[in-house]
Amino acid sequence: MWGRRLGAPMIASLSAAIVGILLLAIVLWDAFETILLPRRIGRKIRLTRLFYAATWQVCRGMARRERKPARREAILGFYGPISLLLLLICWASGLILAFALLQFAAEMLASGPLAQRPGALLYLSGETFFTLGFGDITPTSALGRLLAVIEAGMGFGFLGTVVGYLPTIYSSFSQREIEISLLDARAGSPPTAAEYLRRTMATGDGRRSDEILADWERWSAQILETHISYPLLAYYRSQHSNQSWLASLTVILDSSAVVLAGGAGMPTQQAQLTFAMARHALVDVTQIFVSKRGAPGPDRLPPETFQKLRERLRGTPMEAADGAKFEAKLGALRRQYEPYAEALAAYLLLELPPWVHEASRKDNWQSGPWDKELAVPKAAVLWDEEHF
Repeated sequence: MWGRRLGAPMIASLSAAIVGILLLAIVLWDAFETILLPRRIGRKIRLTRLFYAATWQVCRGMARRERKPARREAILGFYGPISLLLLLICWASGLILAFALLQFAAEMLASGPLAQRPGALLYLSGETFFTLGFGDITPTSALGRLLAVIEAGMGFGFLGTVVGYLPTIYSSFSQREIEISLLDARAGSPPTAAEYLRRTMATGDGRRSDEILADWERWSAQILETHISYPLLAYYRSQHSNQSWLASLTVILDSSAVVLAGGAGMPTQQAQLTFAMARHALVDVTQIFVSKRGAPGPDRLPPETFQKLRERLRGTPMEAADGAKFEAKLGALRRQYEPYAEALAAYLLLELPPWVHEASRKDNWQSGPWDKELAVPKAAVLWDEEHF
């Protein structure tokens, strides 16, 4: 009955208009939340969330099939930048399709000749969105011309927003990586809590140690702000395969926990502040990607490794800590953050750092492609092993 009253052209026009408006609203709201809204989005059904859930699973599958760690890391390293470009293409394609549907509805209402040429409407929408201005195909109705003006303005604004979005992403990434690079000489490669504490506290300069922990408190706050505002940053890998933002965050939590557990007789206020900020960042970022805790992994600090840690802490204020109380308090602190670190590492295919290196290792800065040719000694020149 309603079909006979409205007629097939009217039904087609209304259907296209409704679908076009819904698609336009979905894409615009998703882009607004992703680019302009600096807060965590709890809603599970989102275009961006679905996009990353699908594409990341494909990338994970490809990486897991690679046996060589270098090639596996290369695949994962490409994912962040490529996924960003693909997401922008998806948004642009959605907007172009939405306006093509709206142009179709306008042409059907006006009985225009373009109503029978869907390909021409897509072309019209595309050249209008990117403001090409060829003029070889133009709307035939007043409503169609109004839609073209709106789309041209929206396309100009969208491209301008993207131009501003990319520098923000890469600036945040660069600031994150600077501190990770600084950790190389302070905690080894890959970094460990044992090396960090040995190198920063062996001199007995507690003030300097607090200054370093204060820097990492601010870095953790930066991770919390940037990775909640732009979760895409979590997929960006560090420059070296034995470094990552998650490993650095875990080392700072490990080190702060050791200071809090065994720092009797020494100031622990800065360690408390750093531990609180780092745990806050880790928990909040983990909740973006992992909703349920998986099976617990192997213990990162079994008894034999704990004894090695105690040995590495000789010469630091933690050397005199009571063994049983130290281990019990450290275990309680570890339970506050290690499950989150394990879950996020499993999702992102990142390795958590060990507590202690099994054998002596060179830092990244100590290795170079010309070392053999230049006869660089095994122990780096001007590197005081007694304090570092």
